[in-house]
Amino acid sequence: MVQSVRKRSERALGAGPLAAEWVARDARVLSPSYTRSYPFVMDHGRGSEVWDVDGRRYIDFNAGIAVTTTGHCHPDIVRAIQEQAGRFIHMSGTDFYYPLEIELAEQLDRLAPGTGDHQSFLCNSGAEAIEAALKLARYATGRPRFLAFIGAFHGRTMGALSLTASKAVQRRGFAPLVSEVSHVPYAYCYRCAYNLRYPGCDIACVDFIEDTLFRHMVPADEVAAIFVEPIQGEGGYVVPPPEFLPRLRELADRHGILLVDDEIQAGIGRTGKMFAIEHWGVVPDVIAVAKGLASGLPLGAAIARRELMTWVPGSHGNTFGGNPLACAAALETLRLVESDYMAHAAAMGEVLMERLREMQGRYEQFGDVRGMGLMVGVELVHDRESKQEAPELRDAIVQQAFERGLLLLGCGTSSIRFCPALNIPQPLLEEGLELFDEAVQAALAG
Repeated sequence: MVQSVRKRSERALGAGPLAAEWVARDARVLSPSYTRSYPFVMDHGRGSEVWDVDGRRYIDFNAGIAVTTTGHCHPDIVRAIQEQAGRFIHMSGTDFYYPLEIELAEQLDRLAPGTGDHQSFLCNSGAEAIEAALKLARYATGRPRFLAFIGAFHGRTMGALSLTASKAVQRRGFAPLVSEVSHVPYAYCYRCAYNLRYPGCDIACVDFIEDTLFRHMVPADEVAAIFVEPIQGEGGYVVPPPEFLPRLRELADRHGILLVDDEIQAGIGRTGKMFAIEHWGVVPDVIAVAKGLASGLPLGAAIARRELMTWVPGSHGNTFGGNPLACAAALETLRLVESDYMAHAAAMGEVLMERLREMQGRYEQFGDVRGMGLMVGVELVHDRESKQEAPELRDAIVQQAFERGLLLLGCGTSSIRFCPALNIPQPLLEEGLELFDEAVQAALAG
């Protein structure tokens, strides 16, 4: 999709009067639990450009939180949805059969890492995919316990929330959660929980599980699964060192524990490979996907090795999962990602990282720049020596970017995430980075 490059005179300059009216109406009728960083009220979008209700144009570096993989309203996605809507909109794949659901599961089986056969449980969201993986792990292993990581975000439903350990506000007020979930530090080398340095640490965060957790608190033979994000998303776009995931796989194998790979934010080509875990050559037992799978339509999947799918009819189900419109969009999304956009994401990721690291050389407050493909984070600090987190600066930069016509979101305590559509044209990416640079300067000055 061809996208025009916005002229300087067309800058957005924040929200307009119609947007303000909609924000006021929203406050009266929608849940206050929603998190909104700035008053952007969308009217329409094309590719990586969006327009608000006042006609103001923005460059979108969010992609609906890593969801609109192929950009907004990609013509092939729109056509697939329209064609399917003319045939039938819903039939419920848990009780009936239709080809699109089967074809999508066949594609997921083909694309999943490893050489064995896979089966998929289709649902509506990432949280539902995690819930399915949670239940399946208990059912298949007969074990009651789980391990997850500090900084992890797996969703907000009760089971997924029990695994989530990103922000206390997400858990406050909801106890008791699902029992027998233990959390350990992630391989967050920039802020190592053990005050060690890579590579001299010898991946102590995995050794801790074996040497301390299993020895003193959690019997290894009672652990059904380890849930891990190959790159932590909400936790700050944290990329682990090369040895972390292979060592985690070895640990799981040693004790007969399943490894559940949460690809909800990192998967579907975003990192330059279909699944992020492929960068480390690790084959998981279960994969949870959602977000970018259907280019904006609600669809998730728990993809498991066939021999694990031992549960019987009725043990788990979903009325709307595998909706035919979403399956049609997903099949087109996978075709576009595999044929072109995954490679484009890898190439644009190099451009993005190069430019952000150039800025890091100019801004003392850029503590760490990390990522793969078009999943990149910048962690803001007061200074690099202390590494003191700077959430106020992060928020100010996001606000300044919005006022200049660039949509960004934070993650972690003081990081900014960059997750544009995988097909973003390089001129638009570079223009957005210019606006980001200006936003940083404005935030530091004010």
